[in-house]
Amino acid sequence: MAVWFAEKALLPDGWARNVGITVSEEGIITALEKDTQPDPQATLIKGPVVPGMPNLHSHAFQRAMAGLTEVAGNPSDSFWTWRDLMYKLVDKITPEQLETVATYLYIEMLKAGYTAVAEFHYLHHSSTGAPYGERAELALRIASAAKNAGIGLTLLPVLYSHSGFGAQPPSIGQRRFINDSDSYLALYETLTSRLAHEPMQRTGLCFHSLRAVTPGQIETVLACHPGQQPIHIHIAEQQKEVDDCLAWAGERPVEWLYNHVPVDDRWCLIHATHLTQQETVKIAASGAVAGLCLTTEANLGDGIFPGQHYLACNGVWGIGSDSHISVSVTEDLRWFEYGQRLHAQRRNRLYTPGEPHIGNVLYKGALRGGAQALGQNIGQLSVGYRADLLVLDERDPFIASAQDEMLLNRWIFACASSPIRAVMTGGRWVIEDGHHSQQEKITLEFTQVLKQLAS
Repeated sequence: MAVWFAEKALLPDGWARNVGITVSEEGIITALEKDTQPDPQATLIKGPVVPGMPNLHSHAFQRAMAGLTEVAGNPSDSFWTWRDLMYKLVDKITPEQLETVATYLYIEMLKAGYTAVAEFHYLHHSSTGAPYGERAELALRIASAAKNAGIGLTLLPVLYSHSGFGAQPPSIGQRRFINDSDSYLALYETLTSRLAHEPMQRTGLCFHSLRAVTPGQIETVLACHPGQQPIHIHIAEQQKEVDDCLAWAGERPVEWLYNHVPVDDRWCLIHATHLTQQETVKIAASGAVAGLCLTTEANLGDGIFPGQHYLACNGVWGIGSDSHISVSVTEDLRWFEYGQRLHAQRRNRLYTPGEPHIGNVLYKGALRGGAQALGQNIGQLSVGYRADLLVLDERDPFIASAQDEMLLNRWIFACASSPIRAVMTGGRWVIEDGHHSQQEKITLEFTQVLKQLAS
């Protein structure tokens, strides 16, 4: 057991003073008491303590291409032209390089306030499209990177079989992604078995998108695994995807999904950008998580999620850094609010009855949806939950001067540099004084990988 004493901590019912937190050897909070005196054995935590943020959507390898696609060349530049450049990176990357990129990224996430990540992993095979001798080679590299960095992981091996609606054959650029239903299920079961003894890791089911799988494949996979594992899917990210789905089935993507699949709170619908009012209501009513990746959606020109309407329907949502053009909890949260402001040409859009402070709505909402999407006991400082927490730097003037109800607003909207001083995951400090123990070593290795890929 370890005992910590926080002078101020954000609990599910709000900010509390003089909080004793007892953590088991397994990294679980076993006791939590507020308005208490420090235990003689307790270690003082200096600075406000908040729950660590779950990152519900990541493609780790894409961190290696951040900044390389910001060159005008096609007057019709879009997600689809960006995707062609992504395929060029996919063609080169080796298992060793993938693990280095992922480890570097996961350390970045920890320093930015993410303490667990859902890795939407569709890079399965060698550059020729042939399986590795260890079929789960690349997925296991992701698991190794997460463990070495110290971040929680929900590993989502992706079923990806086709290039478009109606079971169109995959392109050459997609050859490293492709599995049929049987090989996918074998991969999923292997990974579930291999990660079963990792206390901060688990698996979930994942369909790349409606265009990449058939209805029969969805039915087969869900029938084989009817339990409570998370289920993720890209959906309605781009208007072209909506138009292609209408041409294929006469229904929009979200409309088709809800008409043909029993969507419930196990599901995380990534992006869900292009929605009708009826679709927005359906997602909220089902309890599914809307997985918003605001900096990536802005970078790719995807569009703006109907956030005000969704919050009015009490919809569950969370954030992910997706392509990692940015790795910042606060930037993605700001973009959620700012996108709504730009769309409405008004300020302060994402508030709820009884909570006018935008920062509180953003941070607490993303905690709830992220934890649900990852299927882990995280996202709050409570007994029975994993001890994943952030310590904000009380030396930062915005943090030091903030009243309780304004502290998250000050952090999210005012701090030009990160005030995160320390990060704990699973009861273990992985960031101390803003530093990770492997930071210098991994930075050098990551730099070499970028040079190799560029050549």
